[in-house]
Amino acid sequence: MRIIPTSVHGIMDYIIAGLLIASPWLFGFYRGGIESHFPIGVGAVVLLQALMTRNETGAMKIIPMPAHIISDLAIGFFLALSPWLFFFHDYIWEPHFIVGLLIVGQAILTKMTPGTVHRTEAGY
Repeated sequence: MRIIPTSVHGIMDYIIAGLLIASPWLFGFYRGGIESHFPIGVGAVVLLQALMTRNETGAMKIIPMPAHIISDLAIGFFLALSPWLFFFHDYIWEPHFIVGLLIVGQAILTKMTPGTVHRTEAGY
């Protein structure tokens, strides 16, 4: 059951990107390793993808919404599992796991077709 409009998903993407980029300092786990740099990098990817998605909140409107959703699923699972994949789960795992599952849940619940998207002169 897909209940989240793509416009809400887009806004959530920008919030999640900011949260991920700030999370090492916000949650106090910055120590300069992969546990710190990975969420910053994922946040940058989420931000770029949000800017490039063909929905109401995308700036460049290049990536189709279904591709965005599939990418979100991969990003979310990878982020959620990253503490165990990169062996830092003994130090910190909660923010990575929780935000990763949030991204997966958001992807599962988002509608695949955007509402009205204003087209550029180029047609997309």
